[in-house]
Amino acid sequence: MATGRCAPPGPGVSKLEVVGTVRRRWLRSALSGSALLAVLSAPVTPARAAPSSLPRDETLYTSGTSTGPPANFNPLDKSAYTGAQGLLYEPLFLYDPLGGRFLPWLAESGSWAGPTTYVLKLRPGVDWVDSSTGAVTGTLSGADVAFTLRLAMSDSADPAHQDVASVRSVSSSGLSVTVHFARPVQYAEWQRFLWRAPVLPAAAWSKMPLGSPNLSPVATGPMLLYSTAPTGACYRDNPHWWARSAMGLRFRFSYLCDLVSPTSGRGLADLLDDHVDWSNQLLRGVPNLTGSKAAGYGIKTYYPSAPYMIPASTAWLQMDLARAPMSNLDFRRAVAYALDPSVVAQDAYTGTVEASTPVGLLPELSSWADEKAEKALGFYYSPGLAKKYLAKSGYKGQDLRFLAPQDQADLLDAAHLLAKQLAKVGVRVSVQALPGPTFDKDVLSGNYDMVVNAEVGISASPWEYFNTVYRLPLAAALAAGDNTERFSDPAAWSVVEQAAATPTTDKEALTKLYDELQVDFLEQLPEIPLWYTGAWFEANTKVWEGYPSSTSKDDHYTPVMWRGWLGSATTVLALAALRRS
Repeated sequence: MATGRCAPPGPGVSKLEVVGTVRRRWLRSALSGSALLAVLSAPVTPARAAPSSLPRDETLYTSGTSTGPPANFNPLDKSAYTGAQGLLYEPLFLYDPLGGRFLPWLAESGSWAGPTTYVLKLRPGVDWVDSSTGAVTGTLSGADVAFTLRLAMSDSADPAHQDVASVRSVSSSGLSVTVHFARPVQYAEWQRFLWRAPVLPAAAWSKMPLGSPNLSPVATGPMLLYSTAPTGACYRDNPHWWARSAMGLRFRFSYLCDLVSPTSGRGLADLLDDHVDWSNQLLRGVPNLTGSKAAGYGIKTYYPSAPYMIPASTAWLQMDLARAPMSNLDFRRAVAYALDPSVVAQDAYTGTVEASTPVGLLPELSSWADEKAEKALGFYYSPGLAKKYLAKSGYKGQDLRFLAPQDQADLLDAAHLLAKQLAKVGVRVSVQALPGPTFDKDVLSGNYDMVVNAEVGISASPWEYFNTVYRLPLAAALAAGDNTERFSDPAAWSVVEQAAATPTTDKEALTKLYDELQVDFLEQLPEIPLWYTGAWFEANTKVWEGYPSSTSKDDHYTPVMWRGWLGSATTVLALAALRRS
């Protein structure tokens, strides 16, 4: 469920909870530290225990994605371990957020055969492979996709349930699937299903108890589950992966071991000691280890200079708008003008994030941005204007609660920096660090005044962003983790619904609708966008090279193994591009 934690989310599912980080003053001691990886043993699932060692030149070690041991490989479950989707289960299409395009994956094509009929053509020769035995158990067919769809339609716990809300029926024949929709068709949500939902094997899944952890996966992906332990999970190469022959893709490593995220300091030491190759953990201080400043470390980020990371989500200041003074527009304007996100970017994130635009659409969606409206209506850092609007707001100087999760040092630091900026214009704020479950509960129940929220990540259109902000009715929105600021604007919500029901190919109509929403957003300020959180990525090039880079001509892939990126975006292509150093 979406709450105020500042970690890039997976599509349509709960956020990834990254481990907290350390301050720059710790960096010097971390550089000289040495952290040996624990041997993967003591299995916690039916997968085999890992051997005492794996050949280093055949193994890619990753980390920074999971905070608990692997006990679940059900891709429909929010607690599924890294790789359940992407390494094991796969979607119909991949979405390339950097290129703004869809890539056929398990589907060869998909098109509208009429206003309410969508037809999918699947790839031939896609094998279902049992991780336990390595044997092929069947071939992907339209019946598998139809089963996946019907399960999402019938099970409200399925993360794709809302995405198929307008589906009326589905039928299949061989490798063809026909989907019929009721009016109005929810085009935006259906588009989300196509690249986010894992396709499931009907034969195996229909026999599986609801909510099963799926400890012996049967899947189509590039790897098979090899071993599990409290310290992580290892995968091995799937020799039957369809993309070998269909697309000429293969992984040059035989094993991929994803390790449970350690502390930030330990994570940095593991990366520097060549024990981790690919990290998706926030490691503050990494800018001091890249490029000519630290040539001997062999550390690489996606961008060679600031902001170093691909933007992953928009961090906005969220206030409970159901009560005063946050319900007052002049107060929200005062807060917007009082904050300088560049200070947070440099201090709390050491330059690995950048300030957002006033509307806050991710840079990957910049083609939808209404720059004219932002210039005319947008806010900027101005303590003078902040004091002016604060005087008009009726604020009486009462102390406000700014909540932050205590296990995320970056958010806690950011909250303190923002509180200081607010204090300079006369807004009294007390930062309260809470345990994760308490924090989540307080945000969902409205027991807060301010938080930083960064729940809306990569998306193929602005629809998901505005759906999160404006969704009504409130009870249903909160149940889905949306509109936790409790903003009621029925007219704007109607526009969001119109955008969802507009064909994704009708760019002219959608542009008008999203422009209208951006104007309303700037006029009402239901949220105050501050910065773009980073898709944290740090790589050690001593064992493997060929990592995605902004400076390369042909590998602008997403170097992120978080839920919602691996198996939805182009991370699998990034893995296939790696080679031995």
